[in-house]
Amino acid sequence: MRVKFAPFPCPANHFAPYDATMEFVGFTLRNNLFVAPMAGVTDRPFRQLCKKMGAGLAVSEMVTSNSLLYGSAKTRRRANHDGEVAPISVQIAGSLPAMMADAARHNVERGAQIIDINMGCPAKKICNVMAGSALLRDELLVGRILEAVVNAVPGTPVTLKIRTGWDKSSRNATNVLKIAEQSGIRALAMHGRTRACGYTGQAEYETIAAVKAEARIPIIANGDIDSPEKAKFVLDATGADAVMIGRAAQGRPWLFREIEHYLNTGTPLLPPRVAEIHEILMAHLEDLYAFYGIETGVRVARKHISWYTKGLVGSAAFRHMMNQLPTIELQGRVVNDFFFALAEHNEHLTYLHTAGSLAEELAA
Repeated sequence: MRVKFAPFPCPANHFAPYDATMEFVGFTLRNNLFVAPMAGVTDRPFRQLCKKMGAGLAVSEMVTSNSLLYGSAKTRRRANHDGEVAPISVQIAGSLPAMMADAARHNVERGAQIIDINMGCPAKKICNVMAGSALLRDELLVGRILEAVVNAVPGTPVTLKIRTGWDKSSRNATNVLKIAEQSGIRALAMHGRTRACGYTGQAEYETIAAVKAEARIPIIANGDIDSPEKAKFVLDATGADAVMIGRAAQGRPWLFREIEHYLNTGTPLLPPRVAEIHEILMAHLEDLYAFYGIETGVRVARKHISWYTKGLVGSAAFRHMMNQLPTIELQGRVVNDFFFALAEHNEHLTYLHTAGSLAEELAA
């Protein structure tokens, strides 16, 4: 079944009043704006920041189901929810039902309030071990995993993240929805691409709409949502209960409050001032240093600094220099100098506008 809808953007007169709060698997959320789980990105500092900036829910980066790795520093960090605003949603990944069940129990014992199952990751290293979106090729195994996890953590809601299918010739999201509902899954998030598509092409909002039309559980739409207007378009076009935002929030966590404001009022929120973005970034860096320790924190901070400054006039040279700096003192000093200079020239950030110059800047 294909659902037809008007192309983006929606006409302004299609704005309708918006109920901000959302009841979701037993929790009352601030809104229906979710942070997508992203490996190496949605750590505790980033999740906390996005919630502070307006996200209703933030799902952790995926945690392995391999118990042999539970003691590793990486896995321990991913299971660290100290001080995190509830509800705490933890995504687990794997391909063996018993192991996934154990992983669910392990994470609930350590504070997880929602367990999310990863059947959407397109990464080769995940798909090569028949996990992530590779599982969509085996619907019987999908059912066995879902039932094992749901039965392992009675009283804890279990959700599922998928893609539209393995490739364009084998889209089976509606079949997986039915399996999920029968297994006791409480909500389904779907990235509107097949695994074969990766992140290329356009998200299939019509497929998400078709799945929503068949669903008896909440559906969360994911893919290419990078502005308040696009978020409203996707909600309207798919009928989804919520939207999930990933890459667009990297270096732009205030996107959630911009979307929330637009959905509530129908008008755009003024962009943040340079001084506020500077303050947000510096606080984020401090959280990263505290969470990872100095040495690892400096390395992790580099990619976040790069995301915050991507596309800004003069940022290519700044990012190149930033990647050479070995200490938090030097990192902080150079970030301060860069943003103080930006603030002297403009109250708001100034981005490159021409396609050629932007491509040249981002490639540098």
